[in-house]
Amino acid sequence: MTALLTRLLGRLPIGWLQLVHNKGRLAAALSGVAFANVLIFMQLGFLGALIESIRLPYTILNADILVSASDANTLFDGSPLPRNRLYQALAVEGVASATSLYYGRIDWKQPDGTIRVMDVFGVDPQGAAFDEPALARASETLMLPDVALIDRKTRNAPPGLFEAIEAGEPYRFETKGRELTVTGTFAVGGGFSADGYLIVSDQTFLRLFPARLPGAPNYVLVRLAPEAASAAVIADLRARLPASDSAVWTIGEAATRDQRFQTTQKPVGVVFGFGVVIGVLVGVIIVYQVLSTDVADHIREYATFKAMGYPQRFFLGIVFEEAFVLALFGFVPGVLLALGLYAVVAAGTGLPIFMPATRPVFVFLGTLAMCAVSGAVATRRLARANPAELF
Repeated sequence: MTALLTRLLGRLPIGWLQLVHNKGRLAAALSGVAFANVLIFMQLGFLGALIESIRLPYTILNADILVSASDANTLFDGSPLPRNRLYQALAVEGVASATSLYYGRIDWKQPDGTIRVMDVFGVDPQGAAFDEPALARASETLMLPDVALIDRKTRNAPPGLFEAIEAGEPYRFETKGRELTVTGTFAVGGGFSADGYLIVSDQTFLRLFPARLPGAPNYVLVRLAPEAASAAVIADLRARLPASDSAVWTIGEAATRDQRFQTTQKPVGVVFGFGVVIGVLVGVIIVYQVLSTDVADHIREYATFKAMGYPQRFFLGIVFEEAFVLALFGFVPGVLLALGLYAVVAAGTGLPIFMPATRPVFVFLGTLAMCAVSGAVATRRLARANPAELF
């Protein structure tokens, strides 16, 4: 390593030699940088899982445009829409079809007494509301009363449940005073507010939620004709539907707005974002402490170089060299440990937590910047030092 750095730097790697001279301090410094990296990776992982779990239910909707209540910030919290908005949407040129979507939430009490929170979609079985072949094939089954499809990625379900359902063995459970019969599965995955999803017909939904009115769905799913221009249809819909109770978005825009709201306005998103900041601060403090101590330990040697005429950038180069070594060798164990923790969390919670290819790159660049800032701060004492006063 010394020879390689010598060739790269064109000089003796003083920073590297100073770090390896005290192996205990080096190990402690690398552990601190790795810990900061793990903290940042985990917070980014949780934030990424939140963003992905918000996006997933939108991906199964067979629609180009989503009409929601004007006060809807997320998929769950909007007011019902007047059903008349569906017929008004159908009258717009370029709209091929439209169907209503009801959205609710139930508790699924399992045999062991534990409760799983399930988000429920209520749809017209003939409306082709979902873009998944398994759901299209199950449309006739959903016409039967009190029949449901269940998300096979639901967290902490009884072992073997989904395999048995897919093999043709119905599963029955009671909720809201009714018995639902689960006859099929689909795949979405739970998020931070619910453990999974159920799909039922609109009639079954209204029996589960008797306070809901048939003429007041939560959303209208609009599909465009092949030759229709999305922007023109959206503009026409916004002109025709009253802004006082309706909002019109593409599916992608609706998902992005939902993600933005939950990551910036909801406590869970703010906490994860703040956790990233804390991780950076922890790393800066640890690296600064190491580099500052190293500068203090070698202040007389640096003063000698300074008296010989070496400029401040020479000392910055040495400290930045140390910062780069700490960033590089602390990052590697940090990313490996984070990958292991991602797998453990994903298996234990069912959250869509994973490592995108770009995340290690950005975290490493951030680690370099973090260490560089610490190094620049650590050399301020040397910049102010007078060699004559140090001897």
